[in-house]
Amino acid sequence: MEQQDHYVLSARTVTGVMELGSFRLVLRPKFPIAGNRLIDWLSYANGQNSTVDEELRNWPLGKDGYAGLVPAALLHECRLLLRRGLRRDYVRRQRVDTTLRGRLDVEAQATRCFGAVDQLHVRTFEYEDGCWENLVCGAALSVAAEQVASPILKHQLHSTAKDFPHSLRAPDALSVLARARYSALNTHYRPAHAWARMVLGGGGPDDLLNPYGFRAQGLLLKLDGLWESVVRRMATEAAASVGGRPAQDDGDRIRTHGRHGGDSPPFLPDVLLSFDPPGQPSTTYLAVDAKYKNYAKCDVSREDRHQLLTYIAGYTDPSNPLALVVHPDPQGPSSHRLEFRGPRGLVGRILVLGLNTRVDPKTAAEPLRKAIAEFGASVATS
Repeated sequence: MEQQDHYVLSARTVTGVMELGSFRLVLRPKFPIAGNRLIDWLSYANGQNSTVDEELRNWPLGKDGYAGLVPAALLHECRLLLRRGLRRDYVRRQRVDTTLRGRLDVEAQATRCFGAVDQLHVRTFEYEDGCWENLVCGAALSVAAEQVASPILKHQLHSTAKDFPHSLRAPDALSVLARARYSALNTHYRPAHAWARMVLGGGGPDDLLNPYGFRAQGLLLKLDGLWESVVRRMATEAAASVGGRPAQDDGDRIRTHGRHGGDSPPFLPDVLLSFDPPGQPSTTYLAVDAKYKNYAKCDVSREDRHQLLTYIAGYTDPSNPLALVVHPDPQGPSSHRLEFRGPRGLVGRILVLGLNTRVDPKTAAEPLRKAIAEFGASVATS
């Protein structure tokens, strides 16, 4: 929709900023979450348990909107790493030297020096800060500095990036993160790498012409994916407290057979929890589905009702045909129950839970914890 001095675009679940030539697109979410609270939810979804620094709660939502929070969070975590001291490790290097340090690269010596003995091609391992953990942070800081609009934040990102080695390109840094392994030596890099993954993975349609230099600058957050990650962690932790766990067996899935072109992917909710009744050989399941929709003010859609009834029919015990729908509710916690009956009696129940996005995730999860605890208690006494 064209306005007097700008265009307004609507997006379903994506929020953030994209820069396309001379245009700067700001996509605003349909559920407003305060910037000082969104950082809590992002941290929770990324598996971080530490309390966010109070300084971060004062970040203003400027022209970058929510997207500006992620580079700021990356900057904060990288500064903490610098205060602690960057990790150093033995890094493989190839160099030309006048003395033999390490191993002689015989092939390079024979093909490049043509018998010269004053220039030696050697392979060494140097103890330095050029390990992959620091290279990822340096690449992410450099990318983030080009994405933000705030001159102050841009300067801070550029300044901090100079303290990190940054010889990796963004696609290479993402592939390194995909193979990342953490131990007691580098686990403190996890928070910075979580934000780095979001910075390096953003940008919208930016891969069509890579690596030839054409790239849409920006950062997009898929809020339904964020919501699914939050609900998945909430439900898993709530189930563990009452003896449940996420379902592990890939064989116990609702599948479609006989389709033209082969089998389709299984029907799988966002979270499928399993409970083992005492003295019973069978497992009881509870399906939990995260919906980034305003179900506090509107009815659950026909498609979602059909989807949840499929989960109920395929996974739950006929004696307790229950599934949960979890949605954000900026107005406060809410809940209501849908009951489906047919000619043969009860078909299923759907408990619709709204979680308060104005509070921190652990406080907001209380209605979900209560519902899962009640289900676990009913399984234990059945």
